This record gives sequence, C-alpha cells and structure tokens, in this order.
Amino acid sequence: MMTLLLGLGLLLLAPVQSTVVKNCHPRCRCEVESFGLFDSFSLTRVDCRGMGPGTKMPIPIPLDTAHLDLSSNGMGPLSDAMLAGPGYTTLISLDLSSNYITEVSPRALSKLRYLETLDLSHNNLERISQNCFSGLPLAEVDLSHNSFREFDMEVFPAKVNGEPVSVDLSHNRLESVSATLHGRMLHIQSLSLSANRLLSVPKLAGLSLRLLSLDGNPITRIEEGAFAQLKDLVYLSISGLSDLRDIEPRGFKGLQSLQVLDLSNNPQLKTLDPTAFSGLDSLQELQLSGSGLRSLPKNVLTHMPSIKSITLGENIHCRRTQKQVQFHRQLGHLQHNDVMTCNQKALIV
Repeated sequence: MMTLLLGLGLLLLAPVQSTVVKNCHPRCRCEVESFGLFDSFSLTRVDCRGMGPGTKMPIPIPLDTAHLDLSSNGMGPLSDAMLAGPGYTTLISLDLSSNYITEVSPRALSKLRYLETLDLSHNNLERISQNCFSGLPLAEVDLSHNSFREFDMEVFPAKVNGEPVSVDLSHNRLESVSATLHGRMLHIQSLSLSANRLLSVPKLAGLSLRLLSLDGNPITRIEEGAFAQLKDLVYLSISGLSDLRDIEPRGFKGLQSLQVLDLSNNPQLKTLDPTAFSGLDSLQELQLSGSGLRSLPKNVLTHMPSIKSITLGENIHCRRTQKQVQFHRQLGHLQHNDVMTCNQKALIV
C-alpha cells in the first residue's frame, strides 16, 4: 500500500514533457509540460529567442502559454501593442533580456495580469514609468545591466495578493534609489543593487528585506546606522568596493537578524573599529578575504556572540569550536567552552 501511495504521489508531482504543439510559431520552440494524475494540468513553455531585428510583434503564441522567452530579438522601445493578444494574458514568466529596449510604455505590460517573473536585463533602460508594473503580481524582477542613474522604487507595487516582491537591479548605473511607495513601505525580500554608481548606502529603512547586495559600487564609507531598521535582513553583501575605506562605529546597527556579512575584496579597507559590528548578535559568518585587513582587533568577538566562521586575508580561516574544560562534580557532566581557532596566527581572541 505504501509503495502504491508513493507512486501516485510521484505521478502527481512529476511533469511529463512533449514538444508537439500544433499552433507553435514556425521560428519558435514550444514545449508542453503536463502535471498531475492523468495529465490533468498542463502549461506551455515557448522559446522565441534570437529571431532577430525586424521580427513583427506580437508573435502569435499558444493560448495556454505560461513561460515565454523573447530575448535577443532587437525589439527596441516596448510599445503597448507588442505584448498584447491571445496567449499573453496567461503568462507567468517573461524574458525580454538583450533586446535594446530603451523605454517601456506605461501600459506595455498591463495585460499580463498573472506575471510573476520579468527579466528586463541587458537592455538600455534609463528609467521606467511609475505605472509600468501597476496591477501585476510580480515576485521577481531583473533590471540588471541597464543604464539607470537613479531608480524610483515607486514603480513596484508594495504587495500583490499578499506576496512580497523580489527585485534585481544589479549592473546598472544607479546613483540614488527612492524606496517609498505613496507613504507605504515595499515588501521586497531580495534586492541586488550591485555594480551601479551608488556613492553611499541607499535609504532602505523599513523594507522587509532578507537579502541585500551592494557589491561593486563606488561607496567609500559606511556611516553609522546606514542599515538601520533592516531588522529582517539575513544576508548582506558589500563586496568588491574598491573605494571603501571606512566603516563607522555602529555602522551595522539595527541588523539584529543578520547571519552572513560579506566584506570581501575591499582592498582599501585596512582598519576596523570593533564597535562597527555592535548589535550583530545573530551574525554567524564574516567574510573579509581579499580585503586590506590582515588582523582583527582583539575584542571584536564581543560584538559578535554567535559568530562561527571568519575568513581573513588570503588564506586565514577561523572557526568556533567547542573545547572540553573539565568534569563538573555536582552536575555530573563535562563543561565546554567555545573557542575561535584559526589555521594561521591572527589577532582574534
């Protein structure tokens, strides 16, 4: 009986794929994915990438299309009519990367009422109209490798159907970011602002972020409270900042849930005040490899009571281990002390 139940469960979960789609565009590749017992549910994945400039839009697609790849088609400015028509209203994910898109008209995406994932990376966007994403249940947006000098987070809905929004703005030319939405705070959980032109940490206070990347920006200084109120943040990456020289005391104040802090590959960061890590009670992993630091202050661990791993310099790895101390006569068990040990000599106690 158990074997039978397991077999039925696998049938319900495992998709069965077929490439035969009668109404597939001759220059596209269509694939049907069937799910559930007796293939009771199906969706179509359509790949129309690389058809080249001059392709007439919208491309006809099957009515039940859920995933559509239109990347590398030289589309240029995205007009209202280019994503309209049968099949587009059921899209869950859409790839428009590498299309020389310079602008997106306010209603170009308005018909895609089920769209959750949108890739607009590797285009020539400098701005997006405020109403562009209005009414869309977006969960993940990739705007990396564009030409943003500033970005207004008001283009994103704060929350759609109770679900948070994830945004990737990496490899742009951002210089500033606005994070408010008509007085409400965004519910983005994952945000990448890497490889932009940010000169300081953007004002993101109040966001329910869990992951944040500011890698590769020309930030020179982390000021006190720069990440204040990001109390839900678990992972923070500030890696590859070639100009970062100073982290002020209490620079990471407010990051009470932070578990991983990546400060690697910051060659100008040569000194650290121990109080810069004040308040990082949940921090477990600190990455400083490739930075200008060769040692840490002796009392730095007092500000990171939960730390388990530290990487430093080129090949210094420190880990917290338990050291047996003595047998407690009254309690009848061994006592242990946590100790930070390194594979090379480092000023860590």
